[in-house]
Amino acid sequence: MPVQVDLVQTSPDFPTHVDAVVIGAGIIGTCTAYELAKKGRSVALIEKGVVAGEQSSRNWGWVRQQNRDLHELTLAMLSLQRWDELGREIGRDLGFRQTGNLYCTDDPGVFAKWESWLRSAAERGYHSELLTSVQAGERSPGTMTKWIGGVWSPTGSRAEPSMAVPAIAEGAKALGVSLQQNCAVRGLEITDGSVQGVWTERGLIRAPIVVAAGGAWTSRLCRRHGIDLPIANIGATALRTKPIADVLTAGNFAAPGFSMRRRVDGGYTVAVPGHGTLNIAPQGLRYATRFYQMYRAKLAKKLKYRLNSSFWNGPEAAGGWHNDEVSPFERIRILDPAPDPQMVDLAISNLTKEFPALRGIEVAASWGALIDTAPDLVPIISTVDALSGLVIASGFSGHGFGIGPGSGLIASQLATGDTPCVDPSPYRLARFSDGSAIRRPEMM
Repeated sequence: MPVQVDLVQTSPDFPTHVDAVVIGAGIIGTCTAYELAKKGRSVALIEKGVVAGEQSSRNWGWVRQQNRDLHELTLAMLSLQRWDELGREIGRDLGFRQTGNLYCTDDPGVFAKWESWLRSAAERGYHSELLTSVQAGERSPGTMTKWIGGVWSPTGSRAEPSMAVPAIAEGAKALGVSLQQNCAVRGLEITDGSVQGVWTERGLIRAPIVVAAGGAWTSRLCRRHGIDLPIANIGATALRTKPIADVLTAGNFAAPGFSMRRRVDGGYTVAVPGHGTLNIAPQGLRYATRFYQMYRAKLAKKLKYRLNSSFWNGPEAAGGWHNDEVSPFERIRILDPAPDPQMVDLAISNLTKEFPALRGIEVAASWGALIDTAPDLVPIISTVDALSGLVIASGFSGHGFGIGPGSGLIASQLATGDTPCVDPSPYRLARFSDGSAIRRPEMM
């Protein structure tokens, strides 16, 4: 596995009865388990592989509010607050640093969108600084492009994926959460339309509350129980460089053709925004029509399509299994797709063209990931009308790391029947089945 993650020890005792089971120890599941334990609930956090083994350690590490879909903005603002609080609560370094986000562009259409978005965001209590051409240049010394403008977000932040989720998992364990790694959930135990627990490869755990936060795997688990969760798993590529002198005061910088984040190890995490790979597989074919607006708005010219073994094996494949049989989740403990070498080369090429001072920068590692993506690019954090006791937290569309702490708080409130501190209606699963039109994605 090319991504190094801080190791967390599995809890010694396997639980048989708890108040809540959380499936998946990525950022969403781990934050949910932590918040449930803070409420005094007994919690089992079940992970088929290791903590943060998949997308939660493979993302860019941005914690941003700027350029979010307006339905997601309030959640992003809540998450920034929780990021700031979590390290102090847990007493561990999450790699969280509030060093600002900088966006620059030479495209008048993009700049006009930013200007319009900022007006709408201000109505919701969020403020960033729109930069003139001169100001954008001053904020990005060493760049070659003559920017027409930019956006500076002083509250924009970053955190270290390899550190953050394991640290939150340790905080959850300190509150009594039982962490079980290398232990797949094979299915739900259901009686009379209500969740009664989960079947794992080590046996049954009884619980009246289950939160499904399994990232790219969540839709396949839901389909087994007749729940439609329209998700497209989009392959992405990112890289980290070897340590090098810093070229910016901003922790995160986005420009045409690349995005970069300063890492705590002195290197950069770099990627080409918007590009990805879509595997042709049963799940994608099943939900293809739901994604028309998203493909048209965002990805039509940036996606590659391929047919490979994922058609028969993996999170998007078809086929069922029984609770006493080996499940797909055990066959692939950690999704570790190969990075796209063309995207690695393009990211470094675009980066060094813009920053000549970085020419010769070395790639320390690159990696692939599968991003669970919703049709409107807005997450699904929702109870399920047809199955009492189940909460789904999925479809974070590449934004899950940054908004993970707030999402975990909302998921825990939905699970316990508390009034959510953020209006959850934009995140309801039923928006894809109640006749509502699927919105064309906005800023992302």
